[in-house]
Amino acid sequence: MPKNALVTLRYGPYSAVGLSVEHRTYRLEGLQAVLTKDGHDVILEQIEDWNLVELVVNEEIVFRCDIQDLEFGGDGKLDPLCEEARIAVLNAF
Repeated sequence: MPKNALVTLRYGPYSAVGLSVEHRTYRLEGLQAVLTKDGHDVILEQIEDWNLVELVVNEEIVFRCDIQDLEFGGDGKLDPLCEEARIAVLNAF
């Protein structure tokens, strides 16, 4: 995938520490940081599937994980899922 790809980051609601189920972006910060550092444009899109994160490139889902498996906040450098997602976007067609 060439640099500057348009990546749609789709995310669903989840419950944090017993709070109500809502769409939150705190766990997406590292993933966004990793993708933008590579030069990609990231668009956030809320979906209704609980606990789900999907990365869409050229209308194809290239990565999927549970939002609660992503590290809270941070720059994503030490989160292995962020690196896996970065590679999936780079390998997208």
